[in-house]
Amino acid sequence: MAQTGNHKGLTFGIFLAPFHRVGENPTLAMARDMELVEWIDELGYDEAWIGEHHSAGWETIASPEVFIGALIERTRYIRLGSGVTSLPYHHPLMVANRFVQLDHMSRGRTMLGCGPGALPSDAYMMGIDPSTQRDRMEQSLAAIMALLKCEEPVTMKTDWFELNDARLHLAPYSFPHFPIACASTITPSGMIAAGKHGVGVLSIGAGLPGGPEAMAKQWAIYEETAAKHGHKADRSKWRIVVNAHLAEDDEQALREVHAGERRETVTYFEDTLGRPPGRADDPLREGVKMGSTLVGTPDTVAKGIERLLGYSNGGFGGVLFRAHEWANREDTMKSYELFARYVMPHFQGAAEPLAASNRWIRDNRRRILGNNVEAVRRAFTDTGRAVPDEYRFRTVGAQDIDPGEG
Repeated sequence: MAQTGNHKGLTFGIFLAPFHRVGENPTLAMARDMELVEWIDELGYDEAWIGEHHSAGWETIASPEVFIGALIERTRYIRLGSGVTSLPYHHPLMVANRFVQLDHMSRGRTMLGCGPGALPSDAYMMGIDPSTQRDRMEQSLAAIMALLKCEEPVTMKTDWFELNDARLHLAPYSFPHFPIACASTITPSGMIAAGKHGVGVLSIGAGLPGGPEAMAKQWAIYEETAAKHGHKADRSKWRIVVNAHLAEDDEQALREVHAGERRETVTYFEDTLGRPPGRADDPLREGVKMGSTLVGTPDTVAKGIERLLGYSNGGFGGVLFRAHEWANREDTMKSYELFARYVMPHFQGAAEPLAASNRWIRDNRRRILGNNVEAVRRAFTDTGRAVPDEYRFRTVGAQDIDPGEG
């Protein structure tokens, strides 16, 4: 399993688009999103990636940078990234400058996620041809990477932006720069862009139907492209985005999210964005069966992550849960807590030393605990006092042993 940061094993976090149904108080929704990131910071999650959207009513954060700036002051440990900044919507010099500033403000807790822009309606309002967005993202990323080197001035001209002897007057706080990742769905473009520049990947497609089975092929595209451009393919920079919800019972977890999942899928993805309706009679259970959705007890979800690791054919560096409101607020917050308590330690190596210590005591309790009880008995006899009845025979495990033995 990959090693990342200070952890042995995987990192964990959320991918916060966010998703709030139309009709909900948007001011309160943003406050609740802040509260969610503060909560998972307390629970020990590693990352939160914040989305950028400008239309369609559900995904209400327009500027991940502004949101991150506020979160820097309200959190202590968690890393904060854009998930993602739609590069064709911004001049690359401005993107680089904003994230360098956030890198300093956060003392190295900032990350830049890059994408072409997810909603066609956003591009339409700005007069951007959707067929140009992937190329423009790659052009912008190339400019950003050149600027972050802080070496020679960058001159570059495309059909939508220019750089003339451009340079950053403030170098990144992180060396050589903050983490950068490209979003990848089902097309090769995200993997190719990430591999070309040696940056990380946010595999959003892993949570879609057929996504788990495609993971190994997607990573192979990254490895091939990275090698072609002289970069080492580092699986620790590969993050998988999936849907998840935990409860203390599998059926309870499914009941808690059933209505909310249907509402989001039908009213947003199908009725608003035009995604074809699913064919499964029970899409939620089907997603759990396919491995693209992780719903159940901590043990069930842990097994689901193990399955994804198997599909990846070599491992990945992190898991991001797509933040949703399928369940009510109380159950949602409890879900994140259950994962932090019972699943994170398994994948980050924190549970094994405790389990090993427990096994050692169990395997050696006759020798270790027996001597302890004998010491207590002698504390009475050495001072001429009678040994209490409960110490006349010492009990180790389920068997009584005469205190004079061994």
